[in-house]
Amino acid sequence: MMKILIATGIYPPEIGGPATYAKLLHDRLPSYGFTTDILPFREVRQWPKIIRHLVYLFKILRRGREADLIFTQDPVSTGLPSIIGGKMLGKKVIIRVAGDYAWEQGRSRFGVVAGIDEFQHNKYAWRVNLLKKIQSYSVGVADQVITPSKYFARLVSGWNSRAKVMCIYNGIELPANKPETRRDRKLLFSAGRLVNWKGFDVLIELMRDLPPDWRLFIAGDGPDRKKLESMINSFNLKDRVKLLGLISREQILEYLSRAGIFVLNTSFESFSFQVVEAMWAEVPVIATNVGNLAEIITDGEEGLLVSPNNQEQILGAILALDSDDELRERIIKKAKLKASQFSVDLTLKNLGSLLARL
Repeated sequence: MMKILIATGIYPPEIGGPATYAKLLHDRLPSYGFTTDILPFREVRQWPKIIRHLVYLFKILRRGREADLIFTQDPVSTGLPSIIGGKMLGKKVIIRVAGDYAWEQGRSRFGVVAGIDEFQHNKYAWRVNLLKKIQSYSVGVADQVITPSKYFARLVSGWNSRAKVMCIYNGIELPANKPETRRDRKLLFSAGRLVNWKGFDVLIELMRDLPPDWRLFIAGDGPDRKKLESMINSFNLKDRVKLLGLISREQILEYLSRAGIFVLNTSFESFSFQVVEAMWAEVPVIATNVGNLAEIITDGEEGLLVSPNNQEQILGAILALDSDDELRERIIKKAKLKASQFSVDLTLKNLGSLLARL
């Protein structure tokens, strides 16, 4: 059986799309004729910056000897060590690009305020430009680049014209039956890394404009947690807004089965597992019209699309779903049908063909 070394930045119990995707590959690729080895970045995260990437490269070299191919989940943090290690070992490397690492780091650490589309055409301080150059180099020399959306395929092609890019939509393995629990129409649910472009601060702020019987639960962890906790305390919302921290996928599905509305107020998204899971769980979705979300949701059909951080639009969408049962039921019915199109078997079949060809 062909052996694949999967290099991933995050892996369960860490939460996020790349973690879910890597776990899916590890669990399901063996049934398609592959064996897998997982190398999560947390194995080296205790080391100082730069040193940790050298240690990660050493691990790639050691564990990659037994692999036929290296499949890395980002173009910089795990991508550059994978590219270097792959060249040293004579192994082919696939990079899955589901985010703009340079933009994310720029927003989190280096004062970048631009949206992701504007970011592509701007020049910044040397650290941000260095990250842009690294990811451009990585996708340009990789044997194949995979993106989870057509939107992101266009973005990556703009980084390096030599990149061999193809879109394979994420497949989601959904349980046969959703948990049977009592639905709370006044419970808003959201999930993701607690970072500034996810817009959780705006969701917390708009809770002041909803009646006191409304509640908001947010699953996930990240660098903005203390800031969000401070907001909750200062707005006196401790009884209405809960930060759930890192919870299992099973727990997320359970909360989705209880929630009245799923809200994703993000400024960037390459592919949202949580949106598709919410659609499957028969929770009406409010999401921002960014990234590939318009590839998943047609506004007014499978969900409601709003502008990022637009409190007025988000609040209006919440009240519309609460007051209009016909709209709510139409969205739930069409969304569940659309969610079924993101088949994990189709994704793995397409991916398996690519791996075998390489």
